[in-house]
Amino acid sequence: MLKLSELKFPADIETLPGGFWAAVDVWIKKPHVVNKRLCGVTEGGNGGAEALELLLAGRGSSLGDLTATEEESHRSSSVRTFIPKVSLYGGTRRKELVLRDFGRHHVTFVPFEEDSEGNVCLKEGNIYQLQLVLQDCEEWVLELLVLTPDAWFSDGVAYPKLTWLSTDLLPKLVRWAAECKSSEFRSTLSLLPVEKYSLVYQRLKRKYKDMVKVWPEVTDPEKFVYEDVAIATYLLVLWDEERAEEGLTAMQSFVDLGCGNGLLVHILTSEGHPGKGIDVRRRKIWDMYGPQTLLEEKAITPSEGFLFPGTDWLIGNHSDELTPWIPVIAARSSSSCRFFVLPCCFFDFYGKYQRRQSKKTQYKEYIDFIAEVGRACGFNTEDDCLRIPSTKRVCLVGKSRNYPPCDEEEAERRRVGFLRSRQTKGTDGTPGGSWGAGFQPRDRVEAVRNCAALPRDFVDGVVLQVAHFLLGMTEDGGEGSSGDWNRGVEGGTVSIRDWRDVKSHKRKPVAPDALKTHPCWFHDHHPQRCPLQVERCTFAHGPADLRPSTKPPKKRNKSFVFAHPP
Repeated sequence: MLKLSELKFPADIETLPGGFWAAVDVWIKKPHVVNKRLCGVTEGGNGGAEALELLLAGRGSSLGDLTATEEESHRSSSVRTFIPKVSLYGGTRRKELVLRDFGRHHVTFVPFEEDSEGNVCLKEGNIYQLQLVLQDCEEWVLELLVLTPDAWFSDGVAYPKLTWLSTDLLPKLVRWAAECKSSEFRSTLSLLPVEKYSLVYQRLKRKYKDMVKVWPEVTDPEKFVYEDVAIATYLLVLWDEERAEEGLTAMQSFVDLGCGNGLLVHILTSEGHPGKGIDVRRRKIWDMYGPQTLLEEKAITPSEGFLFPGTDWLIGNHSDELTPWIPVIAARSSSSCRFFVLPCCFFDFYGKYQRRQSKKTQYKEYIDFIAEVGRACGFNTEDDCLRIPSTKRVCLVGKSRNYPPCDEEEAERRRVGFLRSRQTKGTDGTPGGSWGAGFQPRDRVEAVRNCAALPRDFVDGVVLQVAHFLLGMTEDGGEGSSGDWNRGVEGGTVSIRDWRDVKSHKRKPVAPDALKTHPCWFHDHHPQRCPLQVERCTFAHGPADLRPSTKPPKKRNKSFVFAHPP
């Protein structure tokens, strides 16, 4: 093995060598967090591994040594199969034999390809090793070693470039090893076959990508379209697996409670699942889906009037105040009704959720609360992490009950007891027409929570007043001391950003042909003008510096564009 590169750990690091193995474990099990061209890997099974080890043993000492160690108890091996985001390899699978040597603190990756008939082809030129070394008994170093660098092959997916391993992977491993944090939640897609998910996601993404172009709402189309495509993919694969496990042929039915823009309902319906969505407020995009997508505008109040005895699954996708009620409604709808919820905002049954444990993050505590609700309602509740562009990615799935059908009466008593334990004055959790009394549904008219409805001149005036106030609080009255650009309050918690400190402005100057369509706030309003030179500022320093576009304007969502405001 030839050393290609090395990276030193921080001098005060205290997490090694355990942190090294924790970091390596992330790279082995979740390479997609670094290599964005991968959807993930599947592990387990020694398909091709035995044949590969025999092949290695017969290729001379340099390769045979990879599979031989002094202490078998200090060694482990596994096989991982790469799943690219876009199918590239036909029937041939790209795999790696992963050899961990805990005694010598190194892990070796031996790539090979296996065809549909089980024939194995060793990719000898791409064998590499990650090794943790303690230099001079005082300094930890992470080394990248390669068997034959000159023979390295790269396709950018299963076989990344050597420079990428050095400049991208090694720094990530060092950071992960230093942090050595275990996640509060499961790995992504832990309840599903990742390869099937990848194939379905790519198909749906191609099928529904044009929704981005015609999105009529003020929300970000790319975020919402691709997020709902990912959630729909998860549910479709989950349900397909359920049909296979249970021997079912009929497509599962569903009701999406608090369906919002209705896109998830539209996709699931278009893919063959009968169902509908209900929301308190109609959206403009509903008219675009067509009559086959069933969407109802009505307020949902947990009660006997909102049970769904003929429905297989209840869905709560960012359903806010309805989230804790969905397991209750599912349990009381029928003994076979299941649920899927993706919590976002933190609500209890009758209002905002109040934190009780400071040792957990608020998000983790709330996820645990919804899981507790599911169990109290009689479900075997599992959590999983979705692959969506959101920080709130943990879903909860109730696929089965934790009691036999004959104990339904006792299960209902436990539900009532749990609801009463969460009730506020004047509420009751017993079955009947008003068991959700005290529940506050959201308003039909959406309240404005930001500056979107305020006149632009008013917003600009407030920004200017705040900036002048901050600048005036310095000892020099806002003029700045000699040689210094005035940021405003010194030593406080509020100050004006100096854009010379932002990385993007430390790079090359703005291109001569780059557009400058908005005036620079600092040039126009700061006593010392903009801290950036005109050739490095992306906003116009005066009317003569404006470079408007000659193309006709595109239709845009209503939003404000601030010229690097204070």
